[in-house]
Amino acid sequence: MDRLQHLHKLLADQPQDPFLNHALALEEIKLGRDPEARRLFESLLELHPDYVGSYYHLGKLLERQGDAPTALEVYERGMKTAKKLGDQHALNELRAAYDNLSE
Repeated sequence: MDRLQHLHKLLADQPQDPFLNHALALEEIKLGRDPEARRLFESLLELHPDYVGSYYHLGKLLERQGDAPTALEVYERGMKTAKKLGDQHALNELRAAYDNLSE
């Protein structure tokens, strides 16, 4: 069973699990299916807004799609969440991505 099939099997039992949905979105990116990955990240962040790592990956996906304004908004939301959670590592990554894009 490949990773994608395995994730779908696990999600059948735990459809709202943020880790599994994040992992599935990353697999979709690896397969070149950015629209599906975007849908997964957006849904995940709607249900679990404190799942801070997904902001970075969604922002990068939006950058690749040429949607810099939305990517900046995602990075800003992620930085706000990282500050709230006290996650300095995520905050630094999001700030660097934001700064690189806004230059």
